[in-house]
Amino acid sequence: MVYSLAASTLTVAVPLGCDTAPAEDAGPTAATTRRPADVLVTGADEEMLVLEVTEANRIVLRLPRVEVGQGVTTAVAMMIAEELDARLADVDIPLADARAKGNQSTGGSSSVRSLYGPARELAALARAKLVTAAARRWNLPAPSLHTRNTKVIAPDGRSATFGSLTASAARITRPAVSSSPKPASRHRVIGRPTTRIDARDIITGKAEYAGDLAVAGANPTVVARPPTLGGKLVSVDSRVARAMPGVHAVVRVAGGVAVVAESFHHAFKARDALRITWDPGPLASLSDAAVRSRLRAAVPRLGNPPRGSAQTEGEFEFAFVSHAPMEVLTAVADVRAGRAEIWFSSQTPMDARDSIASAVGLPGSKVTVHVIRGGGSFGRRLNYDAAIEAALISKAARRPVKLMWSRADDIRHGRMRPASHHRIRASHAQGRVVAFTHAMASVSESYEGQGLSAQGYAGNGVTPAVAPASGPLPSDIGLYNFGRVSGNSGSVELAIPLGAWRSVDSGTMRTAEEIVVDEVARSLGKDPIAFRRTTLRNKAVRAVLDKVADAGAWGRTLPAGRAQGVAVHEEYGSCVACLVEIDATDPKDPRVTGVVMAADVGTAVNPRGLEAQLMGTAIDGISTVLRAGLHIDRGAVRESSYADFHYARQRHAPLRFEAHIMPSRREPGGAGELGVPAAAGAVANAYARATGSRPRRFPLNF
Repeated sequence: MVYSLAASTLTVAVPLGCDTAPAEDAGPTAATTRRPADVLVTGADEEMLVLEVTEANRIVLRLPRVEVGQGVTTAVAMMIAEELDARLADVDIPLADARAKGNQSTGGSSSVRSLYGPARELAALARAKLVTAAARRWNLPAPSLHTRNTKVIAPDGRSATFGSLTASAARITRPAVSSSPKPASRHRVIGRPTTRIDARDIITGKAEYAGDLAVAGANPTVVARPPTLGGKLVSVDSRVARAMPGVHAVVRVAGGVAVVAESFHHAFKARDALRITWDPGPLASLSDAAVRSRLRAAVPRLGNPPRGSAQTEGEFEFAFVSHAPMEVLTAVADVRAGRAEIWFSSQTPMDARDSIASAVGLPGSKVTVHVIRGGGSFGRRLNYDAAIEAALISKAARRPVKLMWSRADDIRHGRMRPASHHRIRASHAQGRVVAFTHAMASVSESYEGQGLSAQGYAGNGVTPAVAPASGPLPSDIGLYNFGRVSGNSGSVELAIPLGAWRSVDSGTMRTAEEIVVDEVARSLGKDPIAFRRTTLRNKAVRAVLDKVADAGAWGRTLPAGRAQGVAVHEEYGSCVACLVEIDATDPKDPRVTGVVMAADVGTAVNPRGLEAQLMGTAIDGISTVLRAGLHIDRGAVRESSYADFHYARQRHAPLRFEAHIMPSRREPGGAGELGVPAAAGAVANAYARATGSRPRRFPLNF
């Protein structure tokens, strides 16, 4: 149901994330009798997606999602511009503050999917009202008018901007033209490759992140943290630090000791002058070998294979991985006696507000969370550790603060993709797979870390990062016709802060499964693509596989030490295939030289944005398979920056990248996380074919 709001300008709203009746219009003034077809909303209800057309000819939709570089604001602006026939430059998509109810989570590749219908319905109703208002002004039949470039245009050439019509359009009860969204055949904006609406602001520095905000009195703040995971403060001598120039306050917090100063330079200098004694915490004796051993022991047994079958088996290890977004975690907090105001980038601002309120002892209604754009996330901003910490520091210091976690802070004490161990067995007989079993164990995500309750995704439809303790494991290998498919999972309890990492479980599970699929093909003497084609259940997956095979010239002759690899994945109502070429002439320093990806995501609102997402997932696959992981040494994370957390750089990126978007008119599926498993699996399979090896531990350089 689409509503009109009581406002002096045209404002329409639609429930977001709720089951609703078929769309109906509503009157602009209060009614004594409320009927289904005559509903008035007197304010911007918090569960609504609200669109306003202003007198300044701006179209504004305050988005209940966060922009962390994935391009969601551009995609939504395109939906609005499409249905209103507006110029994209006239559409503004600011981010909404945390609400008291509704669904405001950004995750699970769900944003475009959840907004595609409601956003277009809003814009279509607004367009119908604007056309009707112009028809009444000019005394013309409404169907004779059309819209273009944020204007209503008459047959004789007269035109009126939307802004000049907005007040009269707000009084329209029943539009005189259809308020249904356009059919896909009439789309002129949706589906057209489009540059991001915020691209210029980002490259010129105009775009504001949390660290750019100038909140009155908010002083730069950093925290001295323990050298080990879960380490505890025993004692601190802060006399030297407090006497240093520019230092405003030194306060103890759950994670260490915070320094508030005139500048970050002053804050870091004073932090380093603190004399602290630490208790090393519960993991002081723990290192990688022990983690791997415990995970291996926690993997459930596979059981007995079918009689008369041959087995292709593998055990796979995946290291911890940091999110390491380019923008370090930053939060501005102003906590007073009766209220609190926080500014930071959050994928789960409603949960964050409630947790912050609990931490500082205020009711949720007294806490305002302003959602700021983020410079990358990959799941890291589902959690809000930094925001809770900033609020607690502000309360203790009795002043506003601008807290920044350093790169080392986030890599050594932030959330990680959990380490995991996988045991897979494919049973085959008479040239086909008759059973497929996948058992795994992962580090449990029950640990909160430094007393900060910041899981960030519970109850918001965002998949947790690991299996809950132990039990049946649903395997995505069901996309193949592999007979009896089964799985199971176990867990290891360790006091390590974990979080959902891009593509969550699929990034490890499907990578391992696609490696085994290649090895089964080899055991049966079949080409990896030909084998997949004969066993895939879904025509759409076969189509993307065929596309990369053709575009990537699968099977062409390559020099010794070089090879191709392929993998597929299906999730979020979408599917993808990836073909990789690798140069492993030096097996210790392999280089991916080419990547071809093909994706079917239904309607691709912005193909250029989707191509960028796929490119990013290719880099994720290259990184996590070949180079990037975290070591645990005697309770501490060894890595502390991009210098030793070896994420792929430009010299590791493919020399050639192609993305092919399959045509479709069905509604959008998910895309942001889709490509990671296929990219990672393809890189691993290419490396195996180039070197004649069977890779089992990732990243390979561990």
